[in-house]
This record gives sequence, C-alpha cells and structure tokens, in this order.
Amino acid sequence: MTAIPTAHVPTEGLVNPDQVPVKRALLSVYDKTNLVELATQLHANGVELISTGSTAATIAAAGIPVTPVEQVTGFPECLEGRVKTLHPKIHAGILADRRKDAHLAQLRELQVAPIDLVVVNLYPFTDTVASGADFDACVEQIDIGGPSMVRAAAKNHPAVAVVVDPARYEQVAQAVSAGGFTLSQRRALAAAAFAHTASYDVAVASWFSQQLETEAALPEFVGATFTRAHALRYGENPHQSAALYTQGQAQGIAGAEQLHGKAMSYNNYTDADAAVRAAYDQGEATTVVVVKHANPCGIAVDEDVAKAHAKAHACDPVSAYGGVIATNATVTAAMAAQVKPIFTEVIVAPEYEPQALEILSAKKNLRILRLPKPVRGGYEFKQVTGGLLVQERDNVDATGDDPAQWQLVAGPSADAETLADLRFAWNAVRSVRSNAVLLAHAGATVGVGMGQVNRVDSCKLAIERANTLGARATGDAAANQANSAGGADASQILAASAPQRAVGSVAASDAFFPFADGLQLLIDAGVKAVVQPGGSIRDAEVIEAAQAAGVTMYFTGTRHFAH
Repeated sequence: MTAIPTAHVPTEGLVNPDQVPVKRALLSVYDKTNLVELATQLHANGVELISTGSTAATIAAAGIPVTPVEQVTGFPECLEGRVKTLHPKIHAGILADRRKDAHLAQLRELQVAPIDLVVVNLYPFTDTVASGADFDACVEQIDIGGPSMVRAAAKNHPAVAVVVDPARYEQVAQAVSAGGFTLSQRRALAAAAFAHTASYDVAVASWFSQQLETEAALPEFVGATFTRAHALRYGENPHQSAALYTQGQAQGIAGAEQLHGKAMSYNNYTDADAAVRAAYDQGEATTVVVVKHANPCGIAVDEDVAKAHAKAHACDPVSAYGGVIATNATVTAAMAAQVKPIFTEVIVAPEYEPQALEILSAKKNLRILRLPKPVRGGYEFKQVTGGLLVQERDNVDATGDDPAQWQLVAGPSADAETLADLRFAWNAVRSVRSNAVLLAHAGATVGVGMGQVNRVDSCKLAIERANTLGARATGDAAANQANSAGGADASQILAASAPQRAVGSVAASDAFFPFADGLQLLIDAGVKAVVQPGGSIRDAEVIEAAQAAGVTMYFTGTRHFAH
C-alpha cells in the first residue's frame, strides 16, 4: 500500500472555524440519485473523492477520478460488503477534532488524512420490510457502516459536513464553490443526520421487537419518529402554537395534496382525518360524510355521489355550515354544484372531475384536498400524561361487524332493506364519539346522538335531532338538493328532510344498553329495528322491551367506542 502523503495532513488547526473548505470527501450511497452530478461538481472544485463498492464504480464509470476505500484502509472489502468503512483510517479521518493539536499530531503520526465531507445514505431497510421480504433478507438490509459514518461526521460537525439526502446535493455544490460550509450549515446538516439515523434505528428496533414471540398482543418496543412538515397558524385555539409533523412518506390526511384554498389549520386536519376514516367505513359503497368538530353530522351512501351528498347534508344542514366533507368517490360537477352554496371548510376526495374543480375553486377559501384511498389498519397512539396508549385501529372489521354473525334476539328477522340500513348504521356509528346512538333510513343518517355521558341522553339527542333538524332542511337548501336530484329522488330527499324522521328508522348503539330506558325512548319514537353489541347484565330486560314492542333487535357481540 502506498502511504498517504504527509502533506495531506494539516499541520495546524482550522484557520477559519466558521467556514471549512472541502478538500476531501467520502461518498458511499445506496440511493445513487444525482450521484454522478455531485461527483462531477466536487471534482471540478478540486475535491479528492474516496468511495466504496458500487458507489465508486458508478463514479469511475462516469470518468471521474475516485480512490476506492480499500486503497485508503489497506484492507479489502469483505464479508459480502458487510465490512468496508469500519476502519481507523476512515473514522479517524472523520472524527479528528482539528481544533486540538493532539489530534492533529496523531493524524500525522498515523498518516491519516482528514475527511471534510461525508455523503452517505443507508440501505433501504424500511422498503425491504414493506416489500414482505423474509426475516434474513430484512436483517441483511440493516446498515452498520453507514450510520457509523453519519454519526461520526455529525458529531464532528465543527470540521466536517455530512449529507444524507440527495435533495441537498445542490446545496453541497454551492457551499464547496463558495469556499466551504459555514458552521451554521454544518450544524443544520448534523441535526438532519442525527434525525436520519434516529429514525432508521427506531424503524429497525420496532420491526425487530415485532418479530419476537411474546404473550402480549403488542410488541415490547414501539417507536416512531416525525419530521416537521410545516408550522400551522395556531393549534386548537389561537393562543396555542402548532405544527404538522410527518413520518417518512406522509400518508393519510397529512399527505393529502391541496389543490386550492387557504392553508390547513390544526382543526381542519383533525376534522378531515375523522371524515376520511368515516368515508371508508362503508366498504365499496359510494359514501359521503359531513363532519363538524370530529363528529359526523351526516353520513350517506348512494350509487350516485351527488345524491349521497344531498342525503348526508339533509341529516343536519345546520351543523353542516362550516363543516368538512369527505367522500370515497370522485366528486362530480353535480355534487360540486350542491356543495358550492354551503359554507364548507374542507372537501376531501380521491379525485375530482375537471368541471367539479372549476366550480369548487370559485370558493376562494375552500380547501380542496386530493387523497387516494388511505391504508387502513396498523396502530394508533394517544398521548397521556407521562405515557402513550397504543391500540390497533378500529376499522369495522371485527367478527361481529359482519351481519351474518349477528344474533337475532327480539322481533322478526329484518327484511333485506331493513338489514341494509342496520348494516349501514352499524358501520356509521363507529365514527361517532361515545356514547353514540345513530338513527338511519334509506342509506343515510337521520339523527345522531354523540358524546353524551349516558346512553339515555344519546338516545334523546338522536331522536331530537332527527325530528327537529329535518324541519330546518325544508328551506332553500333542501329545495336546491331536491331540484338537482330530480323526480322521485327529489321527493325522497325532501321526505328525509321532514320532521318526525325517527319514525320507521333503524338505530345503532356503539355499546350495550345498560337499562331498557334508552331503548324504550327509541321504541316510543318509532324506531323499527335496533343493532347493538349486547353484553349487559340486564340484557334480558332490554330484550323483553324490544319483544313487547315487536321491534327487531340484533346483538353483534362487538363494541365500537370512540373516545
């Protein structure tokens, strides 16, 4: 091996600690996006390049001079590439504190040249896991040398710049051309590097914990890291600061594409998230949801998305003012024309017809979001003082959510139309804050009782809203909806908007009736069928009340609290 010339080792400390010129760079990347462009710019600025394996091969193939790392270490890459840069002549070159004479003296003694820039990105561990690869394949993608170099360079940021993101390569070229990175730039890069390795380590630790066989349903370790996407004007209230943070490639409402309107607020995000979840609780049925303060004030299904919206809005046109609309279907021009006269904060859909976008964009402040069908399942987290609660998401996919598994405990079996409404109501009640009782008819909510501290009050509220809010829908809004629907559909919408909507409806309760009093209120209001979990010590009393009234009642054996 040829020794590195002593001239490459500094004989004195940093002349200008604030701006350190880049004379030597180490490049070792899995993601080779814009690698050749970066290497070209570094070489043009007189930077000596050292590199590893396929990175070195890529640079050399482009005709750019590069020194393979084994020529620096005097030791070949081995163990199928597991060991490349784990060597003192690499790490001493990165970690030497050039403000200390003793460190500089050791570099000269060991003939180690310092490294001013480290450009590294890591093996695609999370992508490998997501691909469904087997255990050994995932383990093989746990990077060792990469994180070691990144952390070493970040620690020694007073002298070394570290870059882990190809999106920063243009910044690298500009800094090198300007005479080197400033201290503030190196600190910012170091912070990003430590966040990157922390996220990587958490992903590995979380996955590994999930592979262990334990008696507990959830793993011993659960970790997550988030990066600030952007600051928000304020939180739930104007005196609270707030920001949106995302995890990797943001999915769900945090990753929605905003096509138009004002910036999203904290409350917009929470309401839109609740609306989107509810919009996908009805399976493949075209669904429209109107949400206000995280509670649905209307949910409906229909083959036509405009009709679904008209039915959802008619449930509670008062609360729909200033609400959030979500659908699992393409927004049509007909639906957009219905939405336009209604003050709406946010609308979320997987797609919009061009004419629909044109109509909605006429509303200057309306936030229009495009969001593909979200990935359901996984865990959800709720912070409590001093800890974190973790649970599987409730996605209406329990055994008791299938009507075929329901137990008929009172009254006659529901006919197909009634059973369809019961299933709709049962799926819809999941999204209502507990205690929750929901009334439905013809694939639409007609009364929602939410957030009460006892089930009797939830029943009273659902009935009251069904029988009083309908009268408010018979004005211009209902007439416009009726006209846009036309014919028999118009009369159905107007009928759904009329008072006494509880009569002939079905009811869903998110948990059992502890006494017969709540159920009796529904019976007296004209509800014809009920679906509820069952499981109360007074189930017999509740069943007797339904049986005496000839009301159909099913037990699901599944509860859907939403706190």
